[in-house]
Amino acid sequence: MKIKKRDKATWIVRGVTLLIVIAIAVLMFIIGRGHTIYFDNKPFESAGDKIEAPYKVEVLVGGEKVARLKEGERGMVETMGQSFDMQLVITKEKNGKSSKVKVSLPIPYNMDGVVINLPAMLAGKGPEDYMTEFVPTPSSAELEDEEVVTDETEGLMDFGDE
Repeated sequence: MKIKKRDKATWIVRGVTLLIVIAIAVLMFIIGRGHTIYFDNKPFESAGDKIEAPYKVEVLVGGEKVARLKEGERGMVETMGQSFDMQLVITKEKNGKSSKVKVSLPIPYNMDGVVINLPAMLAGKGPEDYMTEFVPTPSSAELEDEEVVTDETEGLMDFGDE
C-alpha cells in the first residue's frame, strides 16, 4: 500500500499543529500563571537572628502604589508570570528620610500564594528565609459551619465474643 502525497501532507500539517499547541501550552504555563504575593513588614526571627521592621514601606508595582505598610502590617498584589519586579520606598524611622530600592524576584513554580518578609529580604537573607508559601487558616465562620461527627455507638455495651 502506497501513501499518497496528499495523505503525507495531511500528517505533516497535523504534526506541526500539534507542536504549535504544545508550544503555546508551555508558554502559557510559564508566563500566564497567576500568583498572589503577600508583603510582610514584620520583624524577622530565625535561629537567634532578629531583624527589626522599618517604620514604613511603600510597595510600587509597575509604577502604581499597591501597598503602604507600617511596622507589623501585611499587603498583597496579584501578578502573572514567574518573575516579579517591584520598587520599595523605605522609611526606617518616623519622620526619617526614605530610600528607594528596586527588586526583581523569581517566583517559585510550586507556589500560588507567596509571602515575602520585607525586612529579611532587605537584610540580604536568601529566598529560603524571606519567601514562604501562604497557607490560609480556616476562619471562625468556616469552623462554625463544619459539622461535628461523633461515634454514635460510644457508651453502648459490647456483647460480642463472651
